[in-house]
Amino acid sequence: MAPPPRNLHTKLKTAKGRSTASQRWLARQLNDPYVKAAKAAGWRSRAAFKLLDLDAKFHLLRPGMRVVDLGAAPGGWTQVALKAVGEAGHVVALDLLPMDPVPGAVVLQGDFQEEAAERAVIEALGGKADLVLSDMAPNTTGHNATDHLRIMALGELALDFAERVLAPGGGFAAKLFQGGAERAMLDRLRQGFTRVAHAKPPSSRKESSELYVVATGFRGGNLDAAGRRE
Repeated sequence: MAPPPRNLHTKLKTAKGRSTASQRWLARQLNDPYVKAAKAAGWRSRAAFKLLDLDAKFHLLRPGMRVVDLGAAPGGWTQVALKAVGEAGHVVALDLLPMDPVPGAVVLQGDFQEEAAERAVIEALGGKADLVLSDMAPNTTGHNATDHLRIMALGELALDFAERVLAPGGGFAAKLFQGGAERAMLDRLRQGFTRVAHAKPPSSRKESSELYVVATGFRGGNLDAAGRRE
């Protein structure tokens, strides 16, 4: 989708009591056109535009779908998914953190790695999912190699979840960081899905190393000991 218009640079009125990192973050938020556009459109976060971008490119969302949004807070992706699937669809948002209700979606608080949370998701969907979304990212340490490994581990856990709850033909989209190790995950995805790609949405900040992996056409079944789909 086309980027929102850029406005004149806004300066902080005062930096008193704020750390340098806090000042940088606030200045970036004040001058980010996607932050302003998200507020104007009623999205809960600028991240909503990332899912809109991915959907425009890969056609992930359709009316009537059953969608799971992992790490959903504050709810931007949930809003986008809910609008796309319509009244005939189902959207379940799951996060460790409390999240304000999104009318029309089921909002659950819990750990997606726990069996009880997984059961609750499937029960709320009324069956297997058509799409699992994950915009999750761990807290960064500032050490690029460590941060890359941490988000890759989180992405693999999200994929584990997706392989358990997806219906055949379903899709998966998750955030990763560029850094080389994502190739192993792409190889794994190609075993389980018919189409796999990765993309950096236009709404992703240029300085960010994040990218998104998108997989569609879930084959179903489990991997055997040799890594082949059963």
